[in-house]
Amino acid sequence: MLMCVAPCGSEIQRPSPACHLDLVRTIEDYEYVQDGDIIIGGVFTVNHFMTGLGPKKDYVNSMMVCLRPIPPYYRYFLTMLFAISEMNKDPTILPNMTLGFHMYDSCNDNRKAVKSILQILSGPGQTVPNYSCRKSGKLIGFIGDQNSETTVNIAQILALYRYTQVSYGATTSVLNDRNMYPTFLRTVQSNRTIYFILSNLLQFFGWTWVGILSSDDDSGNEETQLLTQNLTMKGICVAYMIKIKPGVMSITENTFKNSIETIRMSSAQVIILCGTFSSFMADLLKEVRHMLYDKTFIFGPKIASNAFLMEHFREMLTGSLAVEFYNLPVPDMKSFYDSFQVVNHPQDMLLEHIWLLYLHCSGTNESSNRFYSKVYKVSLFNCSGTKRVTEFISFQNPGLTDRVYKAVYSLVHALHNMYLSIGSQAPEKIAQIPKSQCSENCLPGTRKVPRSGIHACCYDCVRCSEGEISNVSDSENCQQCSYNEWPNEKKDQCVQKRLDFLSYSNDHLGLVFALFSSILCAITGLILLVFILHQDTAIVKANNRNLSFTLLVSIMLSFLCVFFFLGRPADISCLLRQISFGILFTIAISCVLAKTIIVCVAFKTIKPGNLWQHLFRTKFSNVIAIICSFIQIIICVIWLSVSPPFQDLDTSSYQDKIIVQCNEGSVIGFYSVLGYMGFLAAVSFVLAFMVRTLPDSFNEAKYITFSMLVFCSVWTAMIPAYLSTRGKYLVAVEIFAILSSSSGVLGCIFFPKCYIILWRPELNTKTSIMERRIFK
Repeated sequence: MLMCVAPCGSEIQRPSPACHLDLVRTIEDYEYVQDGDIIIGGVFTVNHFMTGLGPKKDYVNSMMVCLRPIPPYYRYFLTMLFAISEMNKDPTILPNMTLGFHMYDSCNDNRKAVKSILQILSGPGQTVPNYSCRKSGKLIGFIGDQNSETTVNIAQILALYRYTQVSYGATTSVLNDRNMYPTFLRTVQSNRTIYFILSNLLQFFGWTWVGILSSDDDSGNEETQLLTQNLTMKGICVAYMIKIKPGVMSITENTFKNSIETIRMSSAQVIILCGTFSSFMADLLKEVRHMLYDKTFIFGPKIASNAFLMEHFREMLTGSLAVEFYNLPVPDMKSFYDSFQVVNHPQDMLLEHIWLLYLHCSGTNESSNRFYSKVYKVSLFNCSGTKRVTEFISFQNPGLTDRVYKAVYSLVHALHNMYLSIGSQAPEKIAQIPKSQCSENCLPGTRKVPRSGIHACCYDCVRCSEGEISNVSDSENCQQCSYNEWPNEKKDQCVQKRLDFLSYSNDHLGLVFALFSSILCAITGLILLVFILHQDTAIVKANNRNLSFTLLVSIMLSFLCVFFFLGRPADISCLLRQISFGILFTIAISCVLAKTIIVCVAFKTIKPGNLWQHLFRTKFSNVIAIICSFIQIIICVIWLSVSPPFQDLDTSSYQDKIIVQCNEGSVIGFYSVLGYMGFLAAVSFVLAFMVRTLPDSFNEAKYITFSMLVFCSVWTAMIPAYLSTRGKYLVAVEIFAILSSSSGVLGCIFFPKCYIILWRPELNTKTSIMERRIFK
């Protein structure tokens, strides 16, 4: 261990040149620090590259700036924050210790990565190699980096100090050397494994003639060497190998022209991409784009996770094959990502830089705004800062998210297991601090209650009351959760109450109602079609076919209005649900009432052959239906004018959930609608019962009697059930009443007629009707 503690920090006013070595000076150092008992260092690549502002040859004195932050790489950065936050919440992992972090953006630059590592090792303040100025928190290891080039340089330094390093993206096989890199680990496979798999893939498809595009750097050289070795073993030949140097390349240069000509002239239809994907490789691909649409690209997971390549060359890469890492199980982090907005994290410079680059939003620093506006050649303006980082399409690509989470998870759990192992081996008695207290410590979720007596040190621990929590040990009082939250099972944290409503997608009861409503609506439509096709037959004409058609349409729409009752209530759906079913049911009952009155009047008060009998059969029935329906419409208009229904949240009926429901507004209006429907149904039932034995065609009065009996029975039973339920079950009761009563009317009135129309056509004649009347 070469690190030693020296007088640093505030005690050093002017560090000596030998102690202080600032390798890279940047305009903005993207540094993220959170204190804790245990510190995890992190070096992530978020910005794509760095550029210098100053003398080209004087690197130490030149100012460097990080450019082009990439949203999916920022996702990896946030994943480490999420993992540390989740493990801090878990009392079983490293109990009585808190995890902190010290993180930097390497900007995909080796020198910046080295500078960041030395800064983390030195602690806050000046970079002092070989000394630790950290006053609190013990540094246990490092996460990162993503690229092999920066990771190798980091690993060389950390190997000296024996610090554990877990990379989430470096694939170079150089790091397999346990002698040089004894503390290096990673959550991805090495290039040796990747290109072994890739060569097997080529052999499987019989592709023996391929081209290779590679970066001309350490990563590209290593990968092409491994690739050619594996290809040779599989009998696959390389048609050409183009290496792209990491320097400015113009289309006028001979090397660039030769590369384009090589690709154009080659008969190889398969091209392998390897090495480091850079802007120079992008330039070449862009120049030869028109020649590559019939080519098939093959590449490994490192290039497959490159968001820029996948976004800007999507059309050209269609049909390509990529070797990707298998997915590791990780928690859902969407809600955590959603919280990252500039308005919520004004100090997050990386987030601000992403907003500036992709949304042209100005930041808080005017000088930085002027600088970046000139560099990116964009005009900046003030933004609300409410856009979520998850709304960026590229951010939604998970990429190496699971690898980052597993890297943090593995490092922390390894430390946890080490502490458990040390604790089990040490003698239980000079290793533990003696404990002398009257009562045990009260855990989170409980509070202290003093015992009767004179000693304040003696107390009992009782669980917090309903709706209260305590999130610290030995709490004197419990805290009340807000109205939309409820304590978790341990009562040490408030969690959001679940919303309770009858859903048509995630609730089995809602699915059943939606299914039955659709089926009954379809059946009603089929009956309507049968009546339309047989509208000139005796059975359809006998009882005012216009009323029959209107009744069928209103019943069909009544079945469909059930969908207003499903799903999360909103103001518009609350308004429509009661009004729609009230008016539609009233139209249906008005038609039934009109049919009943016609039967009653025709056989009780009007002599056969009288002029009034013809008038009642043709006009009076329509007038009755219209007047009865219009009265209900007036009631609904008055209801909506005085106090219409609206969405309401019931937070008091249940402790652990919020009922999302419809407040009916005016209770008088709601029961007036129901009462009026009940009045019409009762009148229709009484009249139909009085004339049920008259010799009407096809026993119309008897059918109406049964249908109104079903209707009145259902709604009479619904009222007490409606008043005694809450939440989604209250809605379910009303839906059941709608479906049952509508089905009763449909079945009692129309099923017997459909039976005669479809299966007893010999009875569907005027002669048969007259004979049955005479017989009666």
